[in-house]
Amino acid sequence: MHIKKVVDDIYRLSVNIEDKNYLFEGIWPIPHGISINGYLIKSEKNVLIDLTQDIFNFPKEISHQMEGVTMAVEDVDILVINHMEPDHSGWLREFCKKNSKAIIYCTKKAIPLLEAFASVPPERAIAITDGMVLTVGDYELQFFDTPNIHWPETMMTYERKRKILFSCDAFGSYGRIDEDAIFDDQISQEKHKFFEEEALRYYANIVATFSAFVLKGLEKLKGLDIEVICPSHGIIWRDNPAVIIEHYKRYAEYSKGPAEREVTVVWSSMYGNTKQVLNLVIETLRKRGIPVHVFQVPGDEIGYILASAWKSAGLIFGMPTYEYKMFPPMAHTIEELMVKKVTNKKVFRFGSYGWVGGAQKDFEAKTEKSGWDVLGHYEWQGAPTDADKAAMQQALDAYCDTLIAFAK
Repeated sequence: MHIKKVVDDIYRLSVNIEDKNYLFEGIWPIPHGISINGYLIKSEKNVLIDLTQDIFNFPKEISHQMEGVTMAVEDVDILVINHMEPDHSGWLREFCKKNSKAIIYCTKKAIPLLEAFASVPPERAIAITDGMVLTVGDYELQFFDTPNIHWPETMMTYERKRKILFSCDAFGSYGRIDEDAIFDDQISQEKHKFFEEEALRYYANIVATFSAFVLKGLEKLKGLDIEVICPSHGIIWRDNPAVIIEHYKRYAEYSKGPAEREVTVVWSSMYGNTKQVLNLVIETLRKRGIPVHVFQVPGDEIGYILASAWKSAGLIFGMPTYEYKMFPPMAHTIEELMVKKVTNKKVFRFGSYGWVGGAQKDFEAKTEKSGWDVLGHYEWQGAPTDADKAAMQQALDAYCDTLIAFAK
């Protein structure tokens, strides 16, 4: 890839992770890749905002891109570290060996991490204070402490004259970036839809746990006149940055409920007896005009289930009893939903059991602190009878009535 001008002497430096087998954070599948963006300001002192990960020869690629504006690593005078997670700072150790003069600006909480992750002594860093302004030639960089979006040491950097927000992980998304389409006004409507879906999945996977901090961060940024958003992952928003800000506000507010009037159905079946009523569940929801998203475990990736569940006002789980408890893959899925604080949901559970039940008791015990409103459940022994299906229908109708009233 080549270095790309954002405006004036501000440039984007970027690489794409394109290995389909690569798991982001060692967990999340990224079949469409992801970009890692840093930004360079050429001035009387040269400023580099965020680095890259030390994989796939990325440091060499970023160094090569800098040569496109006749700069080398040694020419950087100021290094702004918005976030110490290694996808942004993995190059820091080698960068500081090659460049011994650059002063690092970061939060106070980041300074111990410089040494822990990269053996960089604290003497090389200046701890910012919230709202602090650093003037570099014609550029005015204002730093904002935005903790837990999504590590405690995270901050954002705002260039006051050009009204550009370097937002780090906030307002980012999965998805590789084409070299000739790095801005929101350079992509098609279809691509906009793709990046919205990948922004939601990125949010649900990476940021969702900290939604309360996201809302605090958005409140802090409310007074800024933002004309361009430069995130660390994804496209640059220059035509209409309010779009991605509104998306993130909506994603964060899903944590308080209600979310969208739709249902995520997650099901498991050992021998097909629980599966026998799956179509009844799906058809009932659709007949009531409720969009439904269906996932099977094991099988479907938890990252996609999280994104759908985060956006949905309703959750329905179908699972059999397994050794007096929930079917283990479903138990793991539910645990992940709770870790990510997928809360304020209207919930229903159904499933078959063999010699004796137990899944419902286990489900209730493990979801007691989930913040879910469990509206009902239905279980049967062995294969479902016509009477079981009729009872399920009645329970589902009542569930739909409550969900529709909840998420108007």
